[in-house]
Amino acid sequence: MKRRIILTGAFIGMLAIILGAFGAHLLKKYLAVEQLVTFETGVRYQMYHAFFLLFLSTRKELTPKALKTIYNLTVAGVILFSGSIYLLATKNLTLFDSKIIVFATPVGGFLLILAWLGLFVSILKQKS
Repeated sequence: MKRRIILTGAFIGMLAIILGAFGAHLLKKYLAVEQLVTFETGVRYQMYHAFFLLFLSTRKELTPKALKTIYNLTVAGVILFSGSIYLLATKNLTLFDSKIIVFATPVGGFLLILAWLGLFVSILKQKS
């Protein structure tokens, strides 16, 4: 499981760098400043959670069940939160109907909060 977490964290981080460069160099020609700021928010939160996954992989005190739950919440949260932000920020460049994913951003954000809460509760439950 820890190998999977490290690989996922590394992949999500790499993808955040690629998307950040894509936004900074290519999309700035086609998007309004507000849309670029929105896109960058997706990149920033994706990178935060890449680091979170790498940190998570170092935690020896977490049970396998807690580790898997936090991992799944984080990955699903990044996909829904950052993914929907990318689609919403670039909606005028595609034929994608943004009404389809209107709830994906807050649901993704909630999953990310649950992942952090899962880590907090797991550590809190441990005896010092």
